[in-house]
Amino acid sequence: MRRVAVTTLSTATGVVLLLSLKPHQSHPPVVSARPSGATPAPTATGTRTGDFTGDVIDTRYGPVQVSVTLAAGRLTAVHVLQVPSESGRDQEIAARAVPRLTQEALGAQNAQIDAVSGASYTSEGYIQSLQSALDKGGA
Repeated sequence: MRRVAVTTLSTATGVVLLLSLKPHQSHPPVVSARPSGATPAPTATGTRTGDFTGDVIDTRYGPVQVSVTLAAGRLTAVHVLQVPSESGRDQEIAARAVPRLTQEALGAQNAQIDAVSGASYTSEGYIQSLQSALDKGGA
């Protein structure tokens, strides 16, 4: 009987400790502006090089907009221009989702990426804005 009590108490303590852990806090996404006066230039292969700004996508929680940098048709950078940021929760979601979405986009070299769980609206807006930027760049 004593073993059962000790085991139950140990398990309950472990569960409480696990539930009290706080997730790692990341910094809000860096918002970078597109350099002014930069004119995209076509390359010899017909693909374009330069910065291309995607459409502003209005989501349930606020606008999402990205710009992309293309070099000879390859996606080399994604810059977040707008994400929902009205509340602390919006900022927390964006800080978690945007780096993952950016990493996936750079890996995939297109907008056919998975949404981040718990950030469905931000992910959908990001993907749509990314696709429009890539379309403008001819990628």
